[in-house]
Amino acid sequence: MPRKEPEVSTVEEAPGRPTAADSDEEARRQEAVRRYAALETASGGAFDRVAALAARIFHAPFATVTIVGDDRVRVIAAHGPSARRAIFRSPIAGSPFMESPVVVSLCAAAVRHDGPHAVSDARLHPGAAGDPAVRGEPGIRFHAAAPIVTPDGEPLGSVNVMDTRPREAGEEELACLRDLAGLVMDELQVRLVTQRTVEIERQLRAGAERLARTLQRTLLPPALPRVPGLRAAAAYHPVSADEVGGDFYDLFPLDGDRWGFFLGDVCGKGAGAASLTSLVRYTLRAAAVYDADPHAVLANLDAVLQQEHAGGDMPAPYCTAVFGVLQPDGDGFGVTLATGGHPPALAVRADGLVEPIHPAGGQLIGILRNPHFAQVSARLNAGDALLLYTDGLTEARTETGSMLDEDGLTAYLAAAGPTSADALLDTVHDLITDLGEGVSDDAAVLALSVPPATRSSFSGSQGAA
Repeated sequence: MPRKEPEVSTVEEAPGRPTAADSDEEARRQEAVRRYAALETASGGAFDRVAALAARIFHAPFATVTIVGDDRVRVIAAHGPSARRAIFRSPIAGSPFMESPVVVSLCAAAVRHDGPHAVSDARLHPGAAGDPAVRGEPGIRFHAAAPIVTPDGEPLGSVNVMDTRPREAGEEELACLRDLAGLVMDELQVRLVTQRTVEIERQLRAGAERLARTLQRTLLPPALPRVPGLRAAAAYHPVSADEVGGDFYDLFPLDGDRWGFFLGDVCGKGAGAASLTSLVRYTLRAAAVYDADPHAVLANLDAVLQQEHAGGDMPAPYCTAVFGVLQPDGDGFGVTLATGGHPPALAVRADGLVEPIHPAGGQLIGILRNPHFAQVSARLNAGDALLLYTDGLTEARTETGSMLDEDGLTAYLAAAGPTSADALLDTVHDLITDLGEGVSDDAAVLALSVPPATRSSFSGSQGAA
């Protein structure tokens, strides 16, 4: 291989008082080291291959990839016995550790060179001749280095080759060393971009989660109203923190002493589902003011959704829902329910019996021509409770892989024996926790209960969770 006289450091200038320009230059370099988190860079296959290739090109026993900090030099890759040192103290920036190994001394000096350079014989180098690594083991004599330089010209460290015999470096060898230093810089650049991308994605996800939570809150009542003689509680269990679901519920006063309530689930997720949910909630409340008959309310909602789809190219918007009217009756409440494609409500009786309140039939709302909506009447006596829920709960998978379904939910409630709205919510929360990853869809629950006859007939309300 043709050789030329390399740049050889035969005399090292004594470190005088640093000038302001030197201090500014070093400050910029240290900022670049921090920006690339270079001193914290984990060693890896790419850097190890660079060190191995550098040693092979020079036919040398040792090679390292080093990063120079303000008071230490870190080896992030090494090839050859005894080449790796976890943390080195360097004789730069006024550090008192002047007994540092020659590898450190020369690597620290490498960042002051504009390009690849070589020291032919370290024993003739004033700054290294007294170092134990030169006088003793491993007896370093030759050192070649190429600085690792950022795109804006700041050196972070160097790729180094060392030998135990004095020698010279050829032009081609030094050029290869420069290219290897460029590869290290490329890898550091990729890691920096990746880190920034991950951070941006993390920030975007956090922003999306905040937006989703805010939007979700606008689709649910901030608190349920107080109903004399009734306890009401509701909860929403989202699967994803950054995706808006389509589950909804509400409880509101009608004429006289009657109260309307509903719970349902629109198709889809995200902004489209949020828009449809808002339309459905508004329509249900408005329709109930016009005519509170549950069957008529669902029919009006169906007409609105059908009109939304008329003449459009988008898939038909649809939902499932149960709408009910509460009427005080003695020490309890009469309940009239109408459903459109929704799972049955469950009545939890004071004696622990759990029974479905489910009218026959009841089709999806908004997607079928002339759909049938079913209606049924029931009664909540003192000590009874009523649970409405979306299918995210009953379609969850148990540990056996089967769906929980309505029978599984009924059995769970019967075993727990809750008799109040708050206890029902706690029971459902425990169930969702037990199901864990088996829950793959959002679940909303609305619970209504009549206090036992031995207790006060008035109870406050709990806001939507």
